Amino acid sequence: MTLLNEQLILQAWNHNASPWLEAIEAREISSRELVTNQAILETLQDIPSHTVLDLGCGEGWLSRALAAEGREVTGVDAVPMFLETAKAKGGGDFKLCRYEHICRRTVGSTIDLAVANFSLLGRQSVELAFRRLRPLLNYGGHFVVQTLHPHTSCGEQPYQDGWREGSWTGISERFKEAAPWYFRTLESWHKLFADTGFKLIQIKEPVNPQTHKPVSIIFVAQKVDI
Repeated sequence: MTLLNEQLILQAWNHNASPWLEAIEAREISSRELVTNQAILETLQDIPSHTVLDLGCGEGWLSRALAAEGREVTGVDAVPMFLETAKAKGGGDFKLCRYEHICRRTVGSTIDLAVANFSLLGRQSVELAFRRLRPLLNYGGHFVVQTLHPHTSCGEQPYQDGWREGSWTGISERFKEAAPWYFRTLESWHKLFADTGFKLIQIKEPVNPQTHKPVSIIFVAQKVDI
């Protein structure tokens, strides 16, 4: 089931790449506009870095923002349409690559910072990405992840790790089937970082100013010796 769901994630994003790009261009996703885009930018501004890997870069908005600050950015994604758009808009070195295939050859050299902004959806692929990222980071390098907050994204489901059905509710009728995603509890996220050689040094909980509830969680981790 895990491998099937991993395949379905890529399938769903490839099928929905066009409406996603339209939604981003039209700024239709309110949580991004209200909270999460600025939250990740503010977090990354506090981390000194020159070379950056944008993991699951999508259409490349974050890569461009970081490049505008003078950082050298490599963006990777597994959806060809996203990469075409990112390359056309520029601001980074964009490469088609699945998480489980990330290596030094992909990035070109070691990096100071890796960031995954709402791009870690699977189980096995995410665990492999964590393990593959660590050797790519320079000593003391940082890994920053923004994802759905476990406490608010759990819904009525049991608060335990497991696959969940995806949903495009509240976005647009243009979207087709949604990608499944793997839910992790806060404890499970902590364990994943620790087991793969990262030390969590900060956790942030961006709050929606309208609902006063956290819409995401940001983990700031640093590479440690293991």
